[in-house]
Amino acid sequence: MSKVLVSDTIDQAGIDILSQVAQVDIKTNLPPEELIAIIPDYDALMIRSGTRVTKEIIEAGKQLKIIGRAGVGVDNVDVPAATRQGIVVVNSPEGNTIAAAEHALAMMLSLSRHIPDANQSVKNNQWDRKSFIGTEVYKKTLGVVGLGKIGSHVATVARAMGMRLLAYDPFISLERADQIGCLLVDMDMLLQQSDYITLHMPKTPETTHLIDAEALAKMKPTARIINCARGGIIDEQALFEALEAGKIAGAALDVFESEPLEDSPLRSLGKEMVLTPHLGASTAEAQVNVAIDVAEQIRDVLLGLPARSAVNIPGLSPNVLEELRPYMQLAETLGNLVGQLSGGRIEMLNVHLQGELATNNSQPLVVAALKGLLSQALRERVNYVNASIEAKERGIRVIETRDASIRDYSGGSLHLSAIGSLGEHSVTGALLGDGEIHITSVDEFPVNVPPSRYMLFTLHRDMPGIIGKIGSLLGSFNVNIASMQVGRKIVRGDAVMVLSIDDPLPEGILSEITKVPGIRDAYTVTL
Repeated sequence: MSKVLVSDTIDQAGIDILSQVAQVDIKTNLPPEELIAIIPDYDALMIRSGTRVTKEIIEAGKQLKIIGRAGVGVDNVDVPAATRQGIVVVNSPEGNTIAAAEHALAMMLSLSRHIPDANQSVKNNQWDRKSFIGTEVYKKTLGVVGLGKIGSHVATVARAMGMRLLAYDPFISLERADQIGCLLVDMDMLLQQSDYITLHMPKTPETTHLIDAEALAKMKPTARIINCARGGIIDEQALFEALEAGKIAGAALDVFESEPLEDSPLRSLGKEMVLTPHLGASTAEAQVNVAIDVAEQIRDVLLGLPARSAVNIPGLSPNVLEELRPYMQLAETLGNLVGQLSGGRIEMLNVHLQGELATNNSQPLVVAALKGLLSQALRERVNYVNASIEAKERGIRVIETRDASIRDYSGGSLHLSAIGSLGEHSVTGALLGDGEIHITSVDEFPVNVPPSRYMLFTLHRDMPGIIGKIGSLLGSFNVNIASMQVGRKIVRGDAVMVLSIDDPLPEGILSEITKVPGIRDAYTVTL
């Protein structure tokens, strides 16, 4: 009989499911050395946030088939180490969706009707109705920033409450937004027209302090903002100053840049501020849901069935995984690249397998390409299992084609084309020499460059002096060029230039590049 170790407190519903197929041992608060000592006896490990599953623990777990995290994140699991060992890592990406959405709605209503302060007033033996005159949400405009699962549910409920819906999400199609009942707009319009704004996106370098002093200044003085997503999306000092000065009417926060919240000026504000201690997923139902979800997946894997929410690559043996990994990395890199070139709101992705790749199992490569395509929007939330689902929910049409007759590169090549908000773009890549990824064409122009962290692409007229002008312009902004290559089809026709640069481009330089005579367009990419 299989053995499962539960090293954190899990709802009994999950334990009951595991007990149907395995011996379940519950041993919580284990020090790392003790966990390493006993893990060789177990086929599965179920955790929450308390256990940190390190490389040493994973390598000691010679019999481990699956690690299950009863929650959304897996930041406390060394996923690459587990993948190398052929261990499936699963989580519960949807277990707290309803809880988080309902908390955002509760925060909006609490803020509108001053419920926390009114409650405290009555408890202090007061009966002060005039101080707590509220605001109705009916017929007000709600701006939803991020139309993923949680944002979509908030929008659906708000629409039923009679609210008008605006949405900003650069990674969702117009059709999907229309299905939810949202008018898709740019961020400035959302800030300017919304009576309420609710945030539902991951924290990334791009979304950190998305709501800063400049953004707050664009909001109505009667507007209110809610953040139950991730701390740091709002600049808390700027928010405090805006509320204190009366530039906006209110804010409700469940998440903070530093938790637990200490010595924050936000605490000193009155009924215009509602604060809760990261309660978005804290419902009895959510705790049961994540326990059941992950326990069922562990049960299925122990029975030889696939897991539905694996964050690494499910169902592949270590040998097969090792063979596929370079090509999956190629597909993921090209997906990330073509997604940024085409713009975040992708409508279609064509995955074209060429040469030897056309004769192999294509599904892992298609999934890897989608993972790369969505990585700018979803970061760690997109994986090899949910990439196809996430693409479908965003209205992205996926086309797969093959051509085994194209034999340009040993091992085959991969061609991706996408249609997005910036138009249609394509990239081709292959593994060259010692397996190094090379970009071999951009928008059908031939190049041969390895991808780098920061890249600049230009479409220009092939004419004397352009390369020098771009180099001089970058130099004037202290941007160092690591490599440069031009691809063209005919002399003095259109051409593509690819530059690898050492650092991100400073703000404003892209518009200066497009002013150079002969430059038709320019794009920056971060891989």
